[in-house]
Amino acid sequence: MSSAQEMLAISPGVLRTAVDSGLVTAEQAQGLRELEQARAQVREAEPHDDEKFRFISGFSDIFVTIGLGLFLGALGYFSGNAVGNAGMFAVIAVASWLLAEYFTRRQRMALPSIVLLLVYAGAVFFTVAEAFNPSLGFGLGLGNHGGLPIVIAGLVTAVATALHYRRFRVPVTIAAGVASLVASAVGVLFMIVPDFAEQAAKPLLLACGLAVFTLAMRFDLSDPQRQTRRTDIAFWLHMLAAPLIVHPLISGLVGDGGSDVVSAWSILAIFVGLALVALVVDRRAILVSGLSYAGFAFGALVVKAGLSDSVVPLTMLVLGALVLLLSAGWHALRRAILSLLPGALAHRLPAHT
Repeated sequence: MSSAQEMLAISPGVLRTAVDSGLVTAEQAQGLRELEQARAQVREAEPHDDEKFRFISGFSDIFVTIGLGLFLGALGYFSGNAVGNAGMFAVIAVASWLLAEYFTRRQRMALPSIVLLLVYAGAVFFTVAEAFNPSLGFGLGLGNHGGLPIVIAGLVTAVATALHYRRFRVPVTIAAGVASLVASAVGVLFMIVPDFAEQAAKPLLLACGLAVFTLAMRFDLSDPQRQTRRTDIAFWLHMLAAPLIVHPLISGLVGDGGSDVVSAWSILAIFVGLALVALVVDRRAILVSGLSYAGFAFGALVVKAGLSDSVVPLTMLVLGALVLLLSAGWHALRRAILSLLPGALAHRLPAHT
């Protein structure tokens, strides 16, 4: 049931009109009022979660998803033997669309809809990339063709996902389309400056991550109560933006000597900064993306302290405790941080309790 449906209530005016017209008796109207009051009390008693997200609507979603994986996997195997890699991906893309006509458009199943969209977008991308360079197996060779297959594949996938969203309205579609545009941007980089592309890739990914984060915030700020489809779109955009931001920021420190104490403390400082951003915008995706790097940094500090035999359990203990503390005190911490922000800005951010 959607958030909009849960908020539907019979207004007092409608009840009075219904009583006056004889549709219901006064006793029945009073019973409806009491029922609505009871429902309101139950809703208020429910645990508050600012990131409500419908991933599955029932075990049938999991059951259908298993079937989709088996069917599409077998379809890919037989079509690949018959028509090659490009044809295999094209067949999977078409099959994913047709399956979405039933499981997404008619049944409105959450998890199968997400899986079908991701399979569709990936299949379209690899169909185009393989058509440009069938000798590469999966069409991801940037050096031999200057990134052109990736550029074209990304642009075609963006158009294909736009058509998919127009037809099925699956929230993750926007993030999939944006991801394909990011891939095109990386391909353009390899076309323009192939000799320096690897060095420039991290700044480019960081810029793309910040752009995606900005787009996600536009959706978030347009729905601060998180009651419409826009908040689901923002959720997936944040999931995409997080690794694009975190990886370029932290991977350089790891690659330049992650065992060094200075690098480890720098990684932890970046993680704390990301945690503050996550609290302000009330999105946990950035923290999830940074946990692995935070664990690496803390492990380096543990080794430096001479406790190398206990590095894994100690790291797991500290990270687990951090996640649990943040989960338990998330709303209190967020209220404290928002109280320090200008009122106009805090009012535009997602609602808090």
